[in-house]
Amino acid sequence: MLIAVQILAGLAGLLHAYIWVMESLRFSDPKVHRGVFRVAAEDVEAVRPWAFNQGWYNLFLAIGALVGVAVVRSEAAVGMTLIVSACGSMLAAALVLVLTDRSMAPAALKQGLLPALALLFSLALL
Repeated sequence: MLIAVQILAGLAGLLHAYIWVMESLRFSDPKVHRGVFRVAAEDVEAVRPWAFNQGWYNLFLAIGALVGVAVVRSEAAVGMTLIVSACGSMLAAALVLVLTDRSMAPAALKQGLLPALALLFSLALL
């Protein structure tokens, strides 16, 4: 069961690292700001600082999950704490997204499914 938690948390971490790339490095690209985040071109300059900051939040969550995955076999308590904390935060953010704007349900599902599954499988380890 631990391998499933590691795979799911690892994938969640990689996804959130990719979200960091979109929010912090590629937000000016119309495929990103318009296509992914539905931000009009005339609003990009106003929204870019928020997206940049949000991207770093996603990167830090990704790092937490990935470090947890890397250390969970040698330091079980530390690894599981990092995995549960990072994946729990990812899932909570996805829930906030969908509860704030129901039209964002597809994005929330993409953002929250892997961490939710990692947390679910983590329960089996108790």
